[in-house]
Amino acid sequence: MSVSVLGAGAFGTALAVSLAGNGPVTLWARSRAQADAMHKARENAERLPGVPLPEALTVTDDLHMAAQNRTLLLAVPMQKLRAFLSDHAEALRDRSLVACCKGIELKTGLGPIAVMSDVLPDARTALLTGPSFADDIARGLPTALTLACAETDLGAALQHDLTTANLRLYRTNDTIGAELGGALKNVMAIACGTVMGAGLGDSARAALMTRGYAEMQRFALACGAEPETLAGLSGFGDLTLTCTSDLSRNYRLGLSLGRSEGFDPSVTVEGAATACAVVARATQMRIDMPISRCVTGLLDGALTPDAAMAQLLARPLKEE
Repeated sequence: MSVSVLGAGAFGTALAVSLAGNGPVTLWARSRAQADAMHKARENAERLPGVPLPEALTVTDDLHMAAQNRTLLLAVPMQKLRAFLSDHAEALRDRSLVACCKGIELKTGLGPIAVMSDVLPDARTALLTGPSFADDIARGLPTALTLACAETDLGAALQHDLTTANLRLYRTNDTIGAELGGALKNVMAIACGTVMGAGLGDSARAALMTRGYAEMQRFALACGAEPETLAGLSGFGDLTLTCTSDLSRNYRLGLSLGRSEGFDPSVTVEGAATACAVVARATQMRIDMPISRCVTGLLDGALTPDAAMAQLLARPLKEE
C-alpha cells in the first residue's frame, strides 16, 4: 500500500489513523506549525483531540513528499477542491485521486469527481463517501462507506487497499449517484436540524427526511444516477446519520437556524453552498425541490422556520 491523505482536518486525520493499521501512511497538513504540533504531540489536538497518531503515520507539510505515494486521498472542503487541484496540479499528476468531500461546486454545479476530471482530465479518480463521523473512524468503530469509481479495475484495487479493520468499503461504478447522494443529504440535514431547533418535533423530522429522500432521488435520477445508489450508503445511509445527530455540522447549522442563534462562520458546512447550487440547477432542469428551496430561504434570511414549514404544509395534496 502506498497512500497519502492530503488534508489534516478531523476527517482526513481519522482516515489516516485507520489506514495506518494497514501500513505506512503520510498525512499532509497545510501549515508547518500544524504539522510540527501533530508530530510532537502525536495527536491532532485541534481537530481530533484524544486520538493518538499511530507510529506508521507520518505528518508533513511538504506536499511534494506526500504526493510521492501512488494513491492520494483528498480530504479538502468541496468549495476549495478546484483551487487545491489547480495549485498543486503538477504534484498530483499520474496519481490515483480519491475525493473525500461531499457537495456540489457553487459556481459550476459539478461534484467532486467532475471537478477533478475538469482540472486534471487524465487523472484516475474515485470518491469515498457515506455515513461516517471522523471520531468513529479514528477510534476504530465499525464504519461502512461507498467507494465510487468509473474504472472497475481501479475501483477494485482501491477497495482492497483502503479497507481496514474497522472501515468496510462497498464499490459502485455510479459516480453520479454517489456524488449527489453525499451532497444532497447535507441539505436535508440542515432542514432536519431546523425542524428540531424550532421544536417542531420528531414526527416532523421523520416526514422531512422521507420527503427529502424523495427529493434527492428525483434530482439524482434526472441527472443520470442509478436508484440503487441512492438507496445505499451514499444516499439513504448518509441521510439517516446526518439528519439525526448533532455531530453533523449541517445538522448543527440547522439547529442554530431553528433556534434563531448565531453559528460559527469558521466552521465548514458543505450543505449551505450545495443548497444554492442544487436550487440553481434544479430551476434550469425544471425539477421540483421544495425542501431545498426552503433551506436556501432559511440561509439567506428570506424565510423563518415557521414560514418554511407553513410553505411546505400548504403545498397541494398528492399521492405518495
